Amino acid sequence: MRLLPFLLAVGLLAASSVFAAEPVGVRTIEVSSPARGVPLQVMIWYPTGAVGTPVRSSKDRVFMETPALKDASIAGGSFPLILISHGSGGSIVNLDWLAIRLAAAGFIVAGPNHPGTTRGDSTPLDTTKLWQRSADLSDVLTALSADPAWAARIDEKHVGALGFSLGGHTVMAVAGVRVDREAFARYCDVEKTMPDCVWFAGGKVDLRSVDKALFEQSNRDPRIRSVVAIDPSVVRAFTAASLRSIDIPMHIINIGRPQTIPVGVKSDDIAAEIPGADYQTVDGAVHLSFLAECRSDAPDFLKSLGETDPICEDAPGNPRTRAEIHVQMAAMIEAAFLADFAREK
Repeated sequence: MRLLPFLLAVGLLAASSVFAAEPVGVRTIEVSSPARGVPLQVMIWYPTGAVGTPVRSSKDRVFMETPALKDASIAGGSFPLILISHGSGGSIVNLDWLAIRLAAAGFIVAGPNHPGTTRGDSTPLDTTKLWQRSADLSDVLTALSADPAWAARIDEKHVGALGFSLGGHTVMAVAGVRVDREAFARYCDVEKTMPDCVWFAGGKVDLRSVDKALFEQSNRDPRIRSVVAIDPSVVRAFTAASLRSIDIPMHIINIGRPQTIPVGVKSDDIAAEIPGADYQTVDGAVHLSFLAECRSDAPDFLKSLGETDPICEDAPGNPRTRAEIHVQMAAMIEAAFLADFAREK
């Protein structure tokens, strides 16, 4: 995906600083996870003063990838850190379209593949273990803060978290949002056709048998000072008291028009409960528009695998491409973090 020619062609280069032509480095590290007992695979994107030929991180059969400078040196200075969390069945590498834009704007961006809910390693039962994903982000932050190479480059006063779908819940959880097991079970009793409820039913998961103490515990990490959640899941189980207790800037983005946003992620009522929360929508898009752009032959490939989810489809009749939708969403996200961190100087 050649970003600069595309942006010049559609006249959007000046619309958002996330597309500044700054070099971006990328590297993959392992982070210890005492709770999981296996290391987390973590990708980090960051500003770099290095020169070279950007490369793609993998050879994905479905999604296009945004090249970066592999293992390049970290630029001098101190940068805000954004922890990023992928959705259920997603992958951290496929959020490179956004991570590279944020790194080009002057952020360090780091995120793990969440074991048990990652593409190729995802089960309905693991999906219920919400507390594990929150711990993953805290473990990444702890590891980077303890590593002299990264600690010297991270502005620990300016740490944010960004997540999509189940990752949206993950980042709201580290901000202090808590959930009620019975409320979540009742939601799936009623909304049987919602994708998450279909997923649990297909795996014969009894939501009422999930460990109540762990499911409902607080996963707040006070080191995180700003959160952006895109189409967060599990919202129907959020407790009102925990929403009202949030004391950091919270930005919630729903993808689609108000009347088309699925009830499982619709968050206008949730945002209204959070003191000072910001709520926005992205018109002419759908939930899966947040995923990376698909390769031209991806729909046929997915069909050959029996995949029925409309992974590569955006809103019917929408004249914008997914790349153009990404421009808008990236600009919204960058603006939110920049405003929050500017206030906390």
